[in-house]
Amino acid sequence: MWFSCAKKQVPADNNLLGLDYYPDVLGKYVIYDVDSTVYTENPKDTLVFKYRIKEKLVERFTDSEQKQAIRLERYIKKYNPLKSYDSIPWQVKETWMVNADNISVKVLENNVRYTKLIFPIQEKVSWNGNAYNTIGEWTYTYDYIDKKETINGNALPNVLLVNQKNYRTLISYQNYSEKYAKGIGLVQKQITDLLSNTIVSNVVVEDRIESGLIYKQILVTYGYE
Repeated sequence: MWFSCAKKQVPADNNLLGLDYYPDVLGKYVIYDVDSTVYTENPKDTLVFKYRIKEKLVERFTDSEQKQAIRLERYIKKYNPLKSYDSIPWQVKETWMVNADNISVKVLENNVRYTKLIFPIQEKVSWNGNAYNTIGEWTYTYDYIDKKETINGNALPNVLLVNQKNYRTLISYQNYSEKYAKGIGLVQKQITDLLSNTIVSNVVVEDRIESGLIYKQILVTYGYE
């Protein structure tokens, strides 16, 4: 990992490190609403997806690198305008893996490992979120920490924002970010990844989209089972 400032000596306390921004207690679950819009160029179309995701920490184990890990199970409910989400059963979607210690939180998502958080958490500290995959270097940065926010009706006293990528050209726009809350973990994820090869003077890519994705995942509720 690469840091933007020198390490400071801090006591090995979860609250001081920031580990409470990603509690790794088995049985913890978080439920999210997801809205996803996909723009396709060939054929030209706009596809809108709406669903609910549940993520639950279910089991500790030793991974293939002999490191302590946690199995994270993900479940899905697809949106149906004629039914409430409560009346739709959860279906298993996939299994991810979490490695959390007093250095970092890494999550293996669809066989791609991302370094989501590093410790101790400090404002404006940066690291390579893709250090353990082949995507290429992205500089993740703690934009702010310990901020009060209301997210989807949930009043949260301590929220941090990780800016993962913000890059704009004449033909593309990429903006990736995640928010985490103390005692919960991930509470919001946003992806904007758009492309338009047709350049129009004074018209941003968002207003002339030819292909890409806009994705938003936001906290509904959380608890323990």
